[in-house]
Amino acid sequence: MSQQLVLDDLSDAKNLARILYIAHGITFFFSLGMLSILPVIVNHVKRPDTAGTLVHSHHTWMIRTFWYYVVWMALGWLLAVTLIGFPLALVIWGVAWIWHAYRLIRGFVDLNNNRAEYV
Repeated sequence: MSQQLVLDDLSDAKNLARILYIAHGITFFFSLGMLSILPVIVNHVKRPDTAGTLVHSHHTWMIRTFWYYVVWMALGWLLAVTLIGFPLALVIWGVAWIWHAYRLIRGFVDLNNNRAEYV
C-alpha cells in the first residue's frame, strides 16, 4: 500500500514537472522567457518535495535554465546600449534563445523517458 502511494506521488510530481516544462515553453514563446518567472517560482517551491527522485533534477534543470538565460539576456542588453556592442548583443540573444529552447525540449523528453537531468 505505501509503495503504491510513493508511486502515485512520483507520478504526480512528474506530471507537475511536465506542466512546468510546458508553462516555461509557452512563456518562452510569448515573452522570450521573461514570464517564466511564474513557473520558476513553482519550481523553487516544489523542488524540496521531490528530493531523492529524478524529478528533483528536472526542477533544478528548469531553475538553472531560467537564471542562466536571464543572465545572458541581461548581458545582451548591456551590450545593446552601445552601438558597437549591438551586433554582439544580437548574437548573444540568438544563441541564448536556441540554448534555452534546447534545454526545455531536452528536459521534457528526458522526463518522459524517466531520465534524470545532469547539469
